[in-house]
Amino acid sequence: MKKIPFATKEELEAIAKVYPTPFHIYDEKGIRENAKRVNEAFSWNKGFKEYFAVKATPTPELLRILSEYGCGCDCSSLTELMLSEACGIDGENIMFSSNATPAEEFVYANKIGAIINLDDFTHIDFLEKTLGYLPETLSLRFNPGGMFELSNGIMDNPGDAKYGLTKDQIIEGYRILKEKGVKRFGIHAFLASNTVTNDYYASLAEVLFKLVVEIKEKVGVELSFVNLSGGVGVAYKPDQKPNDIMVIGDEVRKVFEKILVPNGLGDIAIFTEMGRFMMGPYGALVTRAIHQKHIYKEYIGCDACAANLMRPAIYGAYHHITVLGKEDAPCDHVYDVTGSLCENSDKFAIDRELPEIEIGDLLYIHDTGAHGYSMGYNYNGKLRSAEILLQEDRSPKLIRRAETKMDYFATFDQDPVFDKLKSIVEEEDCK
Repeated sequence: MKKIPFATKEELEAIAKVYPTPFHIYDEKGIRENAKRVNEAFSWNKGFKEYFAVKATPTPELLRILSEYGCGCDCSSLTELMLSEACGIDGENIMFSSNATPAEEFVYANKIGAIINLDDFTHIDFLEKTLGYLPETLSLRFNPGGMFELSNGIMDNPGDAKYGLTKDQIIEGYRILKEKGVKRFGIHAFLASNTVTNDYYASLAEVLFKLVVEIKEKVGVELSFVNLSGGVGVAYKPDQKPNDIMVIGDEVRKVFEKILVPNGLGDIAIFTEMGRFMMGPYGALVTRAIHQKHIYKEYIGCDACAANLMRPAIYGAYHHITVLGKEDAPCDHVYDVTGSLCENSDKFAIDRELPEIEIGDLLYIHDTGAHGYSMGYNYNGKLRSAEILLQEDRSPKLIRRAETKMDYFATFDQDPVFDKLKSIVEEEDCK
């Protein structure tokens, strides 16, 4: 299977004349079509809602596009809550799922009416002491422990994850919430990351739905919603078969009708928070080859680095690379494609078979729409790139400007060196 860029070489060269590489670019048409498919896949559930994981791509323009399709926001920090609220997404359109949470973040989440999803048994008491009461709606996060395994192998190891309550804790938790006057209850679980299989959500749903029935029987609490969280992944490699959200939605429906409906729980709403699936394939990092190096291996040096996309450096993650204009050329060269950080892990690809790359070629790094820009950082004094939306009419829109030198120096404003730095920057920028 061949990965095809959503923008042409000609389009990206024209954009690069206005917004120099590197930059992240997003496909508005693809984002909108995918959001429609997700809603259609779960249309059988009258309460369905996708809570987009803000941490994946915290960019206002993209949050607003998703909100047009009824998507809310899954937030994990104070600033994500503020960003969502500023975009007009508030109240129960926000799910606040955090861990080791500072008191001020619970206060703010409650202030704007977000649904609070508690990560630990002790957080029940902590939240009550922080607010002076418990909100009428609360969710608890479940961790079943052990290994999570499907027919195609082990997906992940929840037993080693820091998130969630044990089964005994969660049953006792709902008992306490009921006694303290909570009126509406939810449950949440995240058992595996980036699964490329249509089986994951249905398997997770079966675990949660059976627990929901048990909670009803043991505690007398009928949950209002089940949040399947994220974990539906992206086919990063060209030989992987992408997830089919229509199949996934239907498989969850079958489990819903098998377990919940016969137990009088057919009104439960299904929530999801698929950051990677919602945005990953609809973003790319565009960078230019600026150096070649011929030593024990062949290297291509780019103007982007791990500060723009750190997944390959910290996870060894695969991102496909297209050399624009050479899509049909033979992949008869083997390169390490690198950035300029003083770290040997700063590589977008290792021993990758690619067409011959010449200085000046544009490289299109696929599937960076989630956990791409958002994981950027300033190590080595690197500045984060611009974000651009390729609109449905094929025109580019700047949705986040590139960082400037003064952005990097801004937090030195209490130091005498700040004025000198400002003068140096102004002098260099005038050249």
